[in-house]
Amino acid sequence: MERRDRRNREGSVENELDERVVDIARVSKVVKGGRKFHFRVVAVVGDNKGQVGIGIGKAPKVPEAIAKATGKARHAMAPVALEGTTVPHKTLGRCGGARVLLRPATPGTGVVAGGAVRAVLEAAGIRDVLTKSLGSATQANVIQATMDALQQMCRVEDVARDRGVPEAQVMPFWRRRKS
Repeated sequence: MERRDRRNREGSVENELDERVVDIARVSKVVKGGRKFHFRVVAVVGDNKGQVGIGIGKAPKVPEAIAKATGKARHAMAPVALEGTTVPHKTLGRCGGARVLLRPATPGTGVVAGGAVRAVLEAAGIRDVLTKSLGSATQANVIQATMDALQQMCRVEDVARDRGVPEAQVMPFWRRRKS
């Protein structure tokens, strides 16, 4: 994985986005004259404050594919529900044959995750979480399953507001905060 900061002409960091190239793969297409090779790049872009996006770019050369992937990831950035430094609740994300389980963790636990899932969670600003990747290990699908899980997240306050009921009625009794 590679971290890159976008620098403008003056040399200062622009928007301070965390860009990570997670996977670079050579893909081929069989045509009449033989095989045509291209590169597929999977990139993650986040602001470490609750916004993250993923992008997949293909091009004949690696730098072009990286530029396409990071551009798509910037465009696809979406907010993620956080509760402090962890996720609000347990959830399972799916994409193709890949499934990713995310569980909240106590402060100080850290990000217990594999490479692709770790990249997405750290770019989103999540510092304490327990994860398990189930099913397919294809990097592109694992990352999309992680994004699916993150987009399923919602905070208790938001659900209570949407339903028009107090928080205590939404939250299960074992998770109620002590006031």
